[in-house]
Amino acid sequence: MRYFLDTEFNGFGGDLISLALVPEIGDQDFYVSLPLPAEIHPWVEKNVIPYLRFVPPGVDHQLNRVEAAQHLEAYLAHDRDPLIIADWPDDLAHFCALLVTGPAEMIRLDGLRLELINGAGFSAASNSRMPHNALHDAHALKDFYLNWAV
Repeated sequence: MRYFLDTEFNGFGGDLISLALVPEIGDQDFYVSLPLPAEIHPWVEKNVIPYLRFVPPGVDHQLNRVEAAQHLEAYLAHDRDPLIIADWPDDLAHFCALLVTGPAEMIRLDGLRLELINGAGFSAASNSRMPHNALHDAHALKDFYLNWAV
């Protein structure tokens, strides 16, 4: 199945703050937020932090990295060939980094494919119901991909 990915992170090269996956079919969204870094980039403080918790009840999980990885493992466990779609390289980088739980350790997956799409003309911030919230931006990416891309 295809999953649409978005992340929020603490500025260029900064720590992961939240990650969302929205499945192509169904309504079982995945969303986690991680503990905030001690110093938050000013743009992130203004544009991301106020919107972190604007998700449906029961979706928000604030977890440490290992717990977030374990939740991701459980979420993808039923899918033998998930395809993760993103429109920005950093989203894929943060997703892949979350798969790693320790030195030479990663979550169990039967397989995984990643796709970076050309989102020219697409802006999650312009198309999202709640810009700079990973879950809402992932929904906007899904809508763009299914209605306009490819």
